[in-house]
Amino acid sequence: MLSFRSTKIISPLVIALYESAFPEEERRPLPAQQRLLVEGALQLLEVVAEGRFVGFVFCWGLTDFTFIEHFAIDPAMRGQGTGTKVITLLFEQYGRLVLETELPHTIEAQRRIRFYEALGFGAFPTPYLQPPYREGWEPLQLILMQKGMSREEHTFSKVSSEIYREVYGL
Repeated sequence: MLSFRSTKIISPLVIALYESAFPEEERRPLPAQQRLLVEGALQLLEVVAEGRFVGFVFCWGLTDFTFIEHFAIDPAMRGQGTGTKVITLLFEQYGRLVLETELPHTIEAQRRIRFYEALGFGAFPTPYLQPPYREGWEPLQLILMQKGMSREEHTFSKVSSEIYREVYGL
């Protein structure tokens, strides 16, 4: 049985998976991540199966959608349907979902995009830049994907504006 455990403390297990699953330019510095959790702006859901940590989701409850900032499953649990169960449970609990993913320049990125598409996500056709997490770093060109929403330009503008304002403080 898969479940979420909401917590305001980033455990060593989450830190290890976060740092191994995302390159530095795609990670918010941990002190900032911890501050946002304590303030209640950001939510950390530890993914638990049979009492054992198997992954995490960092997400933001925004106006009418949930933005998944980071999502990772323990490599030992991948390929067993765990990620699919997590996204399905998130959609059941929160409804509309939005997330960022990298451009399809690598086999891994293509696989990740196909995974989300198979779960009902669609990419907004408009170019999207993720603001940098660190001062002086460059923005990243990513794909903004959604589940349960329209992919039209006005929806993209509304969604991306809210993400820029609430998640990245722009």
